Amino acid sequence: MKLVKSLLLGSAAGLTVVAGAQAADLPIKKAAPVEYVRVCSTHGAGFFYIPGTDTCLRVSGRARYQATYMQAYSRSGDLTGYQGLGRLNLDARTSTAYGTLRAFVRMDLSYGTGPFLASGTARLAGTGFPALGVDTFGRVTNGVNLDKAFIQFAGFTAGRAASFFDFYAHDLEFIASSLGSDISSTNLLAYTATFGQGFSATLSVEDPLLRKTPIFGSASGGSTFTGFQVFTPGAGNFTPVVGTNAFGQPIIADYDVIQRQRMPDFVGALRYDAAWGSAQISAAVHEVNAGNASGAPRSIAGFSTIGAVAPRPTTEYGWAVQGGLKLNAPFIAPGDLLYLQGSYGEGAIRYTGYNAWLGGYTNFASLASGTTFGTSLVDAVVDPLTGKLDLSTSWTVTAAYLHYWAPEWRSAVFGSYGEMSYGKSSRANLGFVNQIAGFTTGPLPSPFAAGFGFSNQLRDTNQIVAGASLIWSPVRDLDIGIEGNYARLALQSGRVIDQNKAPGVTAASVVNVVNGQPVIAGGGVLPTTNATDTFQIRMRVQRDF
Repeated sequence: MKLVKSLLLGSAAGLTVVAGAQAADLPIKKAAPVEYVRVCSTHGAGFFYIPGTDTCLRVSGRARYQATYMQAYSRSGDLTGYQGLGRLNLDARTSTAYGTLRAFVRMDLSYGTGPFLASGTARLAGTGFPALGVDTFGRVTNGVNLDKAFIQFAGFTAGRAASFFDFYAHDLEFIASSLGSDISSTNLLAYTATFGQGFSATLSVEDPLLRKTPIFGSASGGSTFTGFQVFTPGAGNFTPVVGTNAFGQPIIADYDVIQRQRMPDFVGALRYDAAWGSAQISAAVHEVNAGNASGAPRSIAGFSTIGAVAPRPTTEYGWAVQGGLKLNAPFIAPGDLLYLQGSYGEGAIRYTGYNAWLGGYTNFASLASGTTFGTSLVDAVVDPLTGKLDLSTSWTVTAAYLHYWAPEWRSAVFGSYGEMSYGKSSRANLGFVNQIAGFTTGPLPSPFAAGFGFSNQLRDTNQIVAGASLIWSPVRDLDIGIEGNYARLALQSGRVIDQNKAPGVTAASVVNVVNGQPVIAGGGVLPTTNATDTFQIRMRVQRDF
């Protein structure tokens, strides 16, 4: 028995030695090193190194709730609106021998209902998608917006970014309310040269489409046009131009005046930044164009259209200039600042920002549902007798002040004024051509008609937009606030039919003028007005992180 036990122990020991020798011959698998996220202080707070690279990344965002009450003049208008918004920012930076290489992306997702928050402007710009229900149509917008996606390197900026023409750009307002340019998202390629001592200059080639506003079309030839073509994709914008046939007799051709994208906008800016604030002067050149004749020429009084020739509307170039000043006022309270800005342009409404409140990308708008009158908002009018584009003129001035009552309480006040005008001869000629073509019921009646002076089309107007806010920040990056706005639209001269008291009645219905008042068939006197106004109240809860 002892012999057997000794043999078993010896065999086990031998196996242990052999196994140990074999194990020693096998390679040892080491654990992979752990990649730790490291703080990157080179580019400011909040950046960290992307593991395995020398690129620093900052992730940030925003969550917002907003509600609005808006005055309306009819029961068909909405009074309240609500919006939820989520934002994600990605900021990637790498130090190179040429300076910092930066890529920035910002994405906004929103869901808004009601006035202004279900934005028609966003839909026209392709960043909002409407609901289709009976009660939700025109009241709900699901917004998806690539707000920023640009690269900055060695002085160049390329991608989707804010226009270099802009300065104040409604920085102290809940949304763009005051008059002034604010194109926060456009496609561009720019170069900025820095001269030292705070001076810099930028030349930018920018996407022209988001600066275009329709050319006025009189909707002759049985065509209809709406600035909001979500469900009428085949709709056109036409205006008549008078030409001649082979015998020298007058004919009419309808020209398509929907603008095409042919040339980029060219923007230049000179800027100065210092401890006391900043200043900027900017300028832009903007192409305004028209298309070809649409359809067969139409005869006047039975004249032949053989050999018909009409002057094609020539391309014109709108332009705008702007000056802005920002003054820091820590001597009043830490964080206080003042903005002053003014702009002037021809054929460039979206550069002067005259339509900031009324809405962009549409040819006609009013302050609110059921207001007494609306106004034309176009970059140009085709004179049907000369075939030339008659550019509109607009200018705006804006002031905004931010004051801190205490570190957690602040207020902003802002005010703006602007004027817009159109060529008198082109307006009269359009009415004349509509008459001889037999379209006396169009939006602009004959200049010889009694109602011509009471039409709201292509009228010279002015606007006042002002507001104030109070914001409480109980903790850092949390804002709880309220803002009130007032807007007034008025004619520079004359009066128009009051659409609130006589809805749907156009100037073409006027058959006579008695004591300065328009009269319709049967002797009824139409009410008139020369100004309209409205107000809004907004509240917001917003967290940035």
